[in-house]
Amino acid sequence: MSDADERNTSGRKPLSLGGGSTPSGTVRQSFPRGRQKAVVVEKKRKRPGAPGGKDAPASAGKDGAKPALSDKERARALLAAKAKQLGLSEEELLKRQAAIQRARAEQDAREEKKRAEEEDRTRRQADELRALEEQRQREEDERKAREEAERRRKAEAEAPARSEPEAPVEPDPAMPPEPSLKPQRKADKPRERGASDDAADMLSKMGGRIKEKKAEPAEKTGGGRGREGRRHAGKLTLQNIEEGDEGRQRSLASIRRAREREKMRRAQQGQGREKVSREVVVPEAITVQDLAQRMAERAADVVKYLMTQGQMVRANDVIDADTAELIVEEFGHTVKRVSESDVELGFISAEDDDGAKKPRPPVVTVMGHVDHGKTSLLDALRQTDVAAGEAGGITQHIGAYQVQLKTGDRITFLDTPGHAAFSSMRARGAQATDIVILVVAADDGVMPQTIEAIKHAKAAGVPIIVAVNKIDKPDATPDKVLQELLQHEVFVESMGGDVQSVNVSATKKTGLDELTEAITLQSELLELKANPDRSAEGVVIESQIDKGRGPVATVLVKRGTLKRGDIVVAGAQWGKVRALVNERGQQMKDAGPSLPAEILGLDGAPEPGEVFAVVETEARARELVAYRQRMVRDRSAAARTGMGASLEQMMARLQQAEVSEMPMLVKSDVQGSAEAIGGAMDKLGNEEVRARVIHSAPGGVSESDVLLARASGAPIFAFNVRANKQARELAEREGVEIRYYSVIYDLIDDVKATLEGMLAPEKRETFIGYAEILEVFSITKVGKVAGCRVTEGVVKRGCGVRLLRDDTVLHEGKLSTLKRFKDEVPEVRAGTECGMAFEKYEDIQVGDQIECFQVEEVKRSL
Repeated sequence: MSDADERNTSGRKPLSLGGGSTPSGTVRQSFPRGRQKAVVVEKKRKRPGAPGGKDAPASAGKDGAKPALSDKERARALLAAKAKQLGLSEEELLKRQAAIQRARAEQDAREEKKRAEEEDRTRRQADELRALEEQRQREEDERKAREEAERRRKAEAEAPARSEPEAPVEPDPAMPPEPSLKPQRKADKPRERGASDDAADMLSKMGGRIKEKKAEPAEKTGGGRGREGRRHAGKLTLQNIEEGDEGRQRSLASIRRAREREKMRRAQQGQGREKVSREVVVPEAITVQDLAQRMAERAADVVKYLMTQGQMVRANDVIDADTAELIVEEFGHTVKRVSESDVELGFISAEDDDGAKKPRPPVVTVMGHVDHGKTSLLDALRQTDVAAGEAGGITQHIGAYQVQLKTGDRITFLDTPGHAAFSSMRARGAQATDIVILVVAADDGVMPQTIEAIKHAKAAGVPIIVAVNKIDKPDATPDKVLQELLQHEVFVESMGGDVQSVNVSATKKTGLDELTEAITLQSELLELKANPDRSAEGVVIESQIDKGRGPVATVLVKRGTLKRGDIVVAGAQWGKVRALVNERGQQMKDAGPSLPAEILGLDGAPEPGEVFAVVETEARARELVAYRQRMVRDRSAAARTGMGASLEQMMARLQQAEVSEMPMLVKSDVQGSAEAIGGAMDKLGNEEVRARVIHSAPGGVSESDVLLARASGAPIFAFNVRANKQARELAEREGVEIRYYSVIYDLIDDVKATLEGMLAPEKRETFIGYAEILEVFSITKVGKVAGCRVTEGVVKRGCGVRLLRDDTVLHEGKLSTLKRFKDEVPEVRAGTECGMAFEKYEDIQVGDQIECFQVEEVKRSL
């Protein structure tokens, strides 16, 4: 039984927690081993409305006392009372309390994180200060050691002349004191301890300072320094630790800046040597960056100087040679002015010494009129059948071959086209050759291209050997051919001249030995020699774009030896020789003088006739090619923009604007064919129509060619090439016409026919008759009608008429009505009367004359 039960049974009044009148009572507590203790319990009165107050619920006991509440019920009752006081529900109050608790937890976490970061930053600063102090101490020890050594040296020097005790040695005023990076203290005291003791003392002070900063938040309300005092105290530095909190001192950043300035000052003192003057090569145009590199100066200094001169430029801007010269002189260097074209110097080297030259095979060019048997003659010499592979039986590009004779001698042959369109090819062949064989058919005689070949050979200054071909034909007259050549100043030996002449037959293979002997004799007279032991130089004979091999150039080596791996510059193209191929398709390691070869590896197809040479480095090749390409662009831009400003030039441009142009895009097998087609197109046309080649290049027809043709509205003329599948499909979709040709004069004939169709037809006027107006009638809904008599010829309905009055033409038009009585008739002859009416004209009078004529359109031709 509990103590409360015992008190109830003994007749004592129990302690009530209700709202009785007695404010206090005693409770006896029992302890082990029979011990007891009386405890006085006070009870506070409740406010009205509170639990246990005046407004206690009816569930209380009859004597007004409320039964005892558990802790959970009491907490719930307090929560309900607080919610009622704030005007909230219990759920809202619980949510608010939870949010407050979360905010307090987050704030505590942030404060803890901030405190940890502050401790970490303080620790890092302490480490940096310790390192700085150690370095400063080392510098101080070194300085003291130097001073001590200097003092000892002076003392030893002055010891013989000194008889009294030594005086304190003063520091040398000429020697600048070593700057110290340590902040100045208020009262400097001499150090008597080592660096390790100082560091240990410093770290101990640092640790104490860190502990004080940790304990500082707990003393905010005490006698410690407040927030305002801490804010002006400065950062925790080595000086603050040693001196305490006696005012704000230099920060770590200030000490670092002082160290950087000292390092810079020492570096500048070490660089006090004299500036090196350089010879700067200045071309016609140079960038600021390149000029600064050649002077070994900073580009920013050059830009700054130009800005002071009023020129706002950047490092990549281009300046002229005069400005560059002023800059170079301002920076203390010497100038060497060079021209932009100086990059070509040394590309073709000087002539070789005679002692280094060795005999070389002759280069022979076969020239003549078309279909006179040039290629057949060369086939007979080579014992091959190249002519059978030529389209239409004619040669349309230069072939280069080397033939070895039975005697062991070698001859290099260049086979040139004979068609009129290939004049430039023949000119290049004459320039690259030593001997010209002029092939003339014995049955045809001297023809236009024969005369042209004679002119090319004389212009090149090379000897001519006349080969009269086709002597096996019945109507062959070799003597007549030689007589015709006299008119063009070609004097053969049989007629007292110095030109050799040989009668040959390519089909019967007669006279070939005499021809080779004549070539050998002529080459011996010329004493052909070249130096093979040097870098190769020569001329480009032909070039093309091969689908599988890329750009391919046929070259003829003039001197030196061309090897695989050499860096070659040919015109505006360059590359490293990847392969050397002879005319039979065999790979070669090298190509000597007078040997033709195909080279692979160029970045494009060079123009035929361009000189090629081997250069030392790729940089030199790029420099040359960049200059040449820039010159080509400048020339084309000048041709487009250089129109002139005179009245005559303006009228010429106005007339050209009325010319109808036929645009065309040409793709060919080789560069020479494209050049020949372009030259032939320039010769077609007149002052009204002409053909304009918008693009020509070697290689097959590609998709880009089709797109260019569609944009310019031009058909594509493919000469000995074909379009790939993608290009054909694109051309069908875009409606671009692709024409294929294998013979050049078929292409020229088609273009000529198209241009003739573009010509306006010529109008020819034919007089047919005269008529005289006898009477003028006015008819309703018709107008005025002339009653006429045909005086001469015939008048036809719909013909052209002119109205004459006093021999003056008043009107020219068409006859709309021609009637005989009331019937329409097609024509009225002389001596017959008729009625006439004119189209849109009624001003007619009696006595006027009518002249009748017909206009015929005649097709024109070029």
